[in-house]
Amino acid sequence: MSQKSKYYTRTAQWLHWLMAIIFIVAYIIGFYSGNFLSYETDGSFKGDVITLHKNIASVMIFLVIIRIFWRYTHPAPTLPDSMSPSMKKMAHLGHLGLYFMLLALPITGCLFSWSAGHPVPVLYLFEIPKLVQDNPDLTAIVKPLHIYIAWAAGLLLIGHIAAALKHHFIDKDNVLRSMTRQHD
Repeated sequence: MSQKSKYYTRTAQWLHWLMAIIFIVAYIIGFYSGNFLSYETDGSFKGDVITLHKNIASVMIFLVIIRIFWRYTHPAPTLPDSMSPSMKKMAHLGHLGLYFMLLALPITGCLFSWSAGHPVPVLYLFEIPKLVQDNPDLTAIVKPLHIYIAWAAGLLLIGHIAAALKHHFIDKDNVLRSMTRQHD
């Protein structure tokens, strides 16, 4: 194995920031439609907002697969020596949690849509083939699961951002710069 760089590759950086933007936008749209709109008062507008959410969020399935492959073939930079072994373990567990959430959210979202009889569109270009039929019993499971995972993912994201800012402003190490600077 070659020596690790102190920076992520440019591809890893682009994937990270693209996925971050998509996640945040899809999260805000999903939160808005789920908490501030109702079919009774907002009618088709709520449906349009949910369709927008699905068109954006469904892209994550493809990007996370690419990102996991890229991460597997291009190891991450080493963490700073100033981090304790337990903090390094927490960082790795946090990243595994983020990858899990980035897979679980779109999968449960697809299952929610399909089981409720709706398609899963991708960027208004095509639909992901329906893998389950209408199933109210499945909807009753995956709908709350999707919502709970979304809340957990939001909290994990806040922790991820807080940790990156702590590394940059308090620890003054290379952790945040490794995702923003040019690859060696």
